[in-house]
Amino acid sequence: MEFTITPVSKADYSEIITVWEKSVRATHHFLQEEDIQYYKPLILNTYLDAVELRCARNTEGIAGFVGVAENNIEMLFIDPAYRGKGVGKQLLDYAIRTLHAGKVDVNEQNEQAVGFYLHCGFEIIGRSELDPSGKPFPILHMQLRQRD
Repeated sequence: MEFTITPVSKADYSEIITVWEKSVRATHHFLQEEDIQYYKPLILNTYLDAVELRCARNTEGIAGFVGVAENNIEMLFIDPAYRGKGVGKQLLDYAIRTLHAGKVDVNEQNEQAVGFYLHCGFEIIGRSELDPSGKPFPILHMQLRQRD
């Protein structure tokens, strides 16, 4: 499947938040509905503007997106219809090569994401008991392994 990575504009935010919500519902089974409703306006109104955003598009629209700030991948979400089709890897590679990302924070309870990053060459370097909002969702701090 062919995807083009492009910058994201504010006009894309409604589609981006739709991808975010579909992705979270498919992968973040530890979140309750009230948690999703808590994070959704934060993502839309604060977090998207705080990162350098890129998305993977095809003729049908946005398949996934990545946001990087200070060499840290702050968000990487894939529409469930495109999971397993290389979109996440393509966005991750772009974030590393072009946006110079070398770190990522991942919800510990999102085992698929943790496994994805481990498989892609990241290692766990730390853990926080609470997420950045102070909620009890532990975060694993990961860093790209140094290549010899």
